[in-house]
Amino acid sequence: MSGFLNGLIGLRRGPWEMVATLLIGLGVFMLMQPFALWAFTWSFPVTLTGTIMFVIVSHFPD
Repeated sequence: MSGFLNGLIGLRRGPWEMVATLLIGLGVFMLMQPFALWAFTWSFPVTLTGTIMFVIVSHFPD
């Protein structure tokens, strides 16, 4: 876990891509669930944030 946190602090690509991918997955899950309207409402901003984040962090060093 320490390597993951050091990667986040050191702006390394791997950990940040993992966070962005999790955000995208969370947004898609929020979009497809039928129970909570607040989750459906926030699904697009969460997915968009993850997508933009992934594009930005793909330029970080390994």
